[in-house]
Amino acid sequence: MDGILTEAKLKALAGTRSFERGQGYLDAVTGMEIGDGWITASVHGTERYEVELSLEGPHGATGACDCPYGLEGNFCKHLVALGLTVIAQQSALPRQRESARSRARNLDAWLSALSKDELLALVREQVDQDRQLRRRLEVRAAGARGDLAEVRARIRELLDIGPFAQYGYVEYADARAYADQAAQVVSAIDAVTDSGQAEEAIDMTIQAVRLLDEAVDSVDDSDGWLGQIGASLAEAHLNACRAARPAPDALAGWLVKHALGNVDSICDIDPLDYEDVLGEQGMTALRKLAVAAWRKRRTGWAEKSLMQRLAKAGGDIDMVIAVHAADLASNGHTHLVIARELDAAGRPDEALRWAERGIREMPDLAAVDTDLVDHLCERYAQVARLADVVALRREHFGARRSLLAYQQLRAAARAAECWQEKRPGALALLRTEAERVTPRRYGGTVLVDALLDDKDNEAAWEAATHCGADDRQWLALADRVRATRPADALAVYLRLAEPLIGQTGNAVYAELVGLLVSIRECHRLLGTQDELTAYVTALRGAHGRKRNLMRLMEQHGL
Repeated sequence: MDGILTEAKLKALAGTRSFERGQGYLDAVTGMEIGDGWITASVHGTERYEVELSLEGPHGATGACDCPYGLEGNFCKHLVALGLTVIAQQSALPRQRESARSRARNLDAWLSALSKDELLALVREQVDQDRQLRRRLEVRAAGARGDLAEVRARIRELLDIGPFAQYGYVEYADARAYADQAAQVVSAIDAVTDSGQAEEAIDMTIQAVRLLDEAVDSVDDSDGWLGQIGASLAEAHLNACRAARPAPDALAGWLVKHALGNVDSICDIDPLDYEDVLGEQGMTALRKLAVAAWRKRRTGWAEKSLMQRLAKAGGDIDMVIAVHAADLASNGHTHLVIARELDAAGRPDEALRWAERGIREMPDLAAVDTDLVDHLCERYAQVARLADVVALRREHFGARRSLLAYQQLRAAARAAECWQEKRPGALALLRTEAERVTPRRYGGTVLVDALLDDKDNEAAWEAATHCGADDRQWLALADRVRATRPADALAVYLRLAEPLIGQTGNAVYAELVGLLVSIRECHRLLGTQDELTAYVTALRGAHGRKRNLMRLMEQHGL
């Protein structure tokens, strides 16, 4: 973890302005504390701000500061100051971290040695000073003593966004505080379960799930805190069910209803996790309810998903296929999914028939899922049906007429040793397509790309001349034929350079100088270096103020 943080990463996180301002606060960092993956400190600016830096973020670090700019979710100058302090002390971090761990062990030993009365006095002191701690302990106490009405009221209060929302929405800066409060709900429900009232805890969890689902659309949960709470609520519900052992049929009914009616729920309650609670009777009821729901709505995403997962869990591959087959995609993708399921189940002959059916039933092969074509070609190749691979690639190429389809046809025909026979027909299709389209400067023809890919440079040049090509293709052609047709290549380079000469920007300059180098090579081959000298001299005279261009030209000897 040491060494992750660098000044470059800090600058990327904070931006140039905050980074530069943070450099002026290095002497304001005090009270630095180090843990596993995090560092906290106070930074004294116009006020004293509490700063926390995490060294485990996707960009090397993330942080939080309670200054106004930091509360808006920004990586502020105070975080920069702490980060720079950490970088300066990196060699000492392992020792400081071990010292922090030692202090934690000493604290734990001291607490363990206190008597019950001393601990109570200490807790009461903290409760008086920390409102959030008091609220957490109050709700746990209500659950432990079985005051269910109080717990339900507190659940509603803890999940209410009102105290954190401006204009009905909890902004990013307040989302963490809301999430910390909402997380107390899980502890309260677990306390109710542990107190022997698990059935009540089940109802409370359902209430909390509903309230959290209602709240989530009004909270900026960019960091995923509410998702974590949702997962914890799902676990709390499962634990309560394991303790209460509700009627299997009733539980199965609720699980199916939740799975089908709450597909966007932040609480991912998975019916398959409840197998040990449902038992054989409950799982049978679950399957019957799922099948009935699917038969009423065979194309529903939630219904299909539940059915497929239940069927897979039960090893019923035929039911998996039936669910897919009831809602076939128009592009053949579902046929591919079925084929793969059957292959995985060790039924290759059926898998092949489904893949072939997917191709056969497509009215427009240009719209077919290319993964299905690739899959079927692979299966044909595995059983040495090379002629079928070529036939399918030829049919697909005829429908798409893309460079990729051409390359795939070529590879298949070469494997079947019939490319010389198939190539003229494939090129004829591309030539017909190219002649049908008005020549254009941008978006060249597939014919030229195919001939370039074949390294048939002369044919590609002829096709570009008669059917049109874009600048990318002309540049590739000029590079290919420069040694044998320097005058033609020179004409291309000069035409491509002309519009760049009047533009500015380092990317433009790099492209222009690349063309100038090629122009120089053409003049060398033609023996017309005097023309190059005149061209470059005129260019320098007209654009000498473009210092970066002049510098780049000098670097290339122009």
